[in-house]
Amino acid sequence: MKSIRSRLTVTFIGLIAVILAVIWGVNKWYLEDFYVTKKVQALNGAYEAIDSRIEENKENGISIEDAMRREKDADGNITEGNLQRLIRNFSDSANVSVLIIDNSTEDATVYSTSRDTKFLKDRIDRYIFGWAKAKYTILEENDQYKIQKTYDPQRESMYLESWGFFSDNSTAFIMSAPLSSIGESVRLANQFLLYVGMIAVLIGALVVYLVAKQITMPIYKLSNLSERMSDLDFNAKYESGKHDMEEIQVLGNSMNTLSERLEETISALKSANNQLTKDIEEKTKIDEMRKDFIANVSHELKTPIALIQGYAEGLQEGMGEEKESRDYYCDVIVDEANKMNKMVKQLLTLSSLESGNDKPVMDRFNLTELVRGVVNASKILLEQNEIQVDFDAQTPVYVWADEFKIEQVVINYLSNAIHHIDGEKKIIIKMLPENNIVRVSVFNTGTPIPEDAIPNLWTKFYKVDKARTRAYGGTGIGLSIVKAIMDAHNQQYGVKNWENGVEFWFTLDGSNS
Repeated sequence: MKSIRSRLTVTFIGLIAVILAVIWGVNKWYLEDFYVTKKVQALNGAYEAIDSRIEENKENGISIEDAMRREKDADGNITEGNLQRLIRNFSDSANVSVLIIDNSTEDATVYSTSRDTKFLKDRIDRYIFGWAKAKYTILEENDQYKIQKTYDPQRESMYLESWGFFSDNSTAFIMSAPLSSIGESVRLANQFLLYVGMIAVLIGALVVYLVAKQITMPIYKLSNLSERMSDLDFNAKYESGKHDMEEIQVLGNSMNTLSERLEETISALKSANNQLTKDIEEKTKIDEMRKDFIANVSHELKTPIALIQGYAEGLQEGMGEEKESRDYYCDVIVDEANKMNKMVKQLLTLSSLESGNDKPVMDRFNLTELVRGVVNASKILLEQNEIQVDFDAQTPVYVWADEFKIEQVVINYLSNAIHHIDGEKKIIIKMLPENNIVRVSVFNTGTPIPEDAIPNLWTKFYKVDKARTRAYGGTGIGLSIVKAIMDAHNQQYGVKNWENGVEFWFTLDGSNS
């Protein structure tokens, strides 16, 4: 792939070469004819000027001899006649040899500007008397004179000649200019053009290459910049150079703007994609939770429904003929119905909390009094199981929360402790205010919870010991309700294993006034 620099350089060299070739061709084939034409015009002009001067001198009584005389004045300076001065000036300026023969005198006086007077005299005699053997081509012919191109075989030269008579019909002349000088001039001009052209091409190519480099370097930088941008490298930025053209600066700034907007767009797309991924994951999780929920609810309801159906069918078939048997069957049906009712209520409570419909009603209340009330309400169950509760707080502890919902949390923690207590059968309830945060904990002696089960404790229907939970009528929803209540309060909660038992805890915002 060719660069712009090389294309411009090659184009320039080619253009200059074509121009030089055209000039060389014009010089070679047309310049000589052009010079000849100019010489012909000069010869015509010289004839008219000399003829006019001769006529003027005759009118003034000045002979050709006088007009051609060279004399010294009193000061020793050489003076020329007006006709001689005119001829000499023309001969010098046009490089033309001039010979005039004044036939008005007896000895036919000859005047010449050339050193080879005999040669010119011989040529005009041959032309006048028709003795010429040279090859010639007439270019112009008038009544008084001719202009022709003549080839002299003796000297092997080509001449441009004008010969004939002036208007006085007594003065003959010949004007001769060698055409070899014109050809030599053309040859030298072409040779000079070749040398100058080669130097001009080299210098011009170097200048074009350097100028093109100045133009293309910013473009090359922009090209590299675009490649980095295409690879999403948004740290690549265009920085204006000292010699950068205005168009390059505008393009570079536009690329910077494009890069920034592209980065913003891609960031927005990534954020949207991440959010979409999260939404899909959340939807998948919700779908899985829904499936698990349906399966768990079906499983939890299956046993009580089966028991109720079985005992009800037994009553229909008359299996409970004795009152004691009927009472037992009815007690089982009522007990299982109560468990189903309790589970449905808990599910409704949990659903309301998780959906955000049952928002906490914040109020200030005495947490010490609430905990003591829950303990007193469970007094009969504690005595039946011979459980000792250690809660001797007397100082009021005020907190901000939904009193009814916090009471549910305390009830769930205490109920969970009662049904899983073992060993010393001791429950310890503590309230520890610190930095306006109250930490409430319920500890019960017994076997610690397996570590791999702890993360699942707050999941609906999860039961560490299913047989034991079934025995006391647990549904596996209580701790899920605790989680939903504490999340709604934006508070912390958790569980901690000890060597001799388990501690459940939660926090609330304290209120000192």
